[in-house]
Amino acid sequence: MTGPAVVEGTAPLPEPAGRGSAARLPGLQDAGERLAALRRAADTPPGRLRLAGAALVALVLLFGGTAAWQADRRAGATDRVVGHSQPLSRDAAEIYRSLADADTTAAGGFLLAGDEPAELRKRYEDDLATAGELLTRAAARTAANSEAQHRIDDLSRQLPQYAGLVETARADNRLGLPLGGAYLRYASGLMQNTMLPSAQQLVTAESGQLDEDFDAAGAMPVAALLLGLAALAALGGYQVLLFRRTNRVFNPGLVAASAAVLAAVLWLAVGGAVASASLTAGRTRGAEPLRVLGQARTEALQARAAENLNLVARGASDSYGKRWQTVTGSLGGAPTPGGGRAGGGTLDRAGRPRPREAEHRLDEARKQFAQWDSRHDAAAASDRAGDYEAALRATVAVASDTTTEAAWAAMDRQLAAAGAAEQDRFGTETSGVAGGYEALAAGAAVLAVLAAAGVVRGIGRRLAEYR
Repeated sequence: MTGPAVVEGTAPLPEPAGRGSAARLPGLQDAGERLAALRRAADTPPGRLRLAGAALVALVLLFGGTAAWQADRRAGATDRVVGHSQPLSRDAAEIYRSLADADTTAAGGFLLAGDEPAELRKRYEDDLATAGELLTRAAARTAANSEAQHRIDDLSRQLPQYAGLVETARADNRLGLPLGGAYLRYASGLMQNTMLPSAQQLVTAESGQLDEDFDAAGAMPVAALLLGLAALAALGGYQVLLFRRTNRVFNPGLVAASAAVLAAVLWLAVGGAVASASLTAGRTRGAEPLRVLGQARTEALQARAAENLNLVARGASDSYGKRWQTVTGSLGGAPTPGGGRAGGGTLDRAGRPRPREAEHRLDEARKQFAQWDSRHDAAAASDRAGDYEAALRATVAVASDTTTEAAWAAMDRQLAAAGAAEQDRFGTETSGVAGGYEALAAGAAVLAVLAAAGVVRGIGRRLAEYR
């Protein structure tokens, strides 16, 4: 039988693809043969051992890598809590306090006029300088275009405006011009209605970030623990399978691998629980009481500013008297018919829970608040009776320990000391937690590598039996 004719000068037509086409593709044929050889090898007992060993090693290393990654992330979150979020939250509260204190001090200096002591003026200037410095520091450590950054920018613009209004009020007051009181009330309106709300939003934003970092730092590494339990189950199950096939009770390599994984799981669980407990203690015994204590100091400053500005207004407005009632009700509780306060306000909440060294300070602060409240009632009674000078002397007086200002200042000193104790408690509870997480990451990684080596050794001994 003859083949197809070929016309001279033309190329032969290609043959149709068929069964013999694979022969003309040697690369495909080689790959197919190698794949078939691998399948045949995997169907043998040594092949199955190798596949099982590879799967166990991969699972163990995945567990170790996940454990190290999660522990390292929690170490980073703890570092953010201690070195970034908590200081920023504290600075935000201090910005608010400095602004509120500046407003209070400016009103007090205005009431004293020419008798304003140098230390009171210095306190006002220090408040403005502290607020400006903290705003600059916060701006450098806050993400651009964040809510906190917007509030910082607003306050940085408004602070010089406020200072200018206060200086105008002081100058008019020295000249005996009634316009000075109007300028001071306008300055205080800028502070109370615009600047302090912006500062409160900054406090809220930074406190929210602190809470997020606390949650991230204290979370248990669930994914790593689940992978560890899966690795233990796989190692145990394969050892049972080997026992049924070989009647050998123990495989030293796989037993060592199981022990290493078990140690890593326990190391991760116990270490994570201890670190989480320390963070929780730092949060509930340090950060949270410190936050409430800052609120108590802020409310005390608001009440003091309202008390001073009520005298500056000289009856032109009752808004400051109403503000005093609202703020002191939040601070110490509602007034009782027989005098005193019902309690349950911010001052009481600041002490639950509290460091032992802060307990005495908070008790003294409550006593000073009661003294301040009583003296304020007496000054307000003199003002209502038309004796403005008596009300002024009972509220602000140079070198006097019987004024409402003296009681407020004593209370603020006690609250500041309690805050320092609570800040120390926070540092004590959270110190070393980040290092503990780093040790967890390193330990889990090392134990996972040892477990993988145990799997390789255990499977290798079984493979040696087939040689």
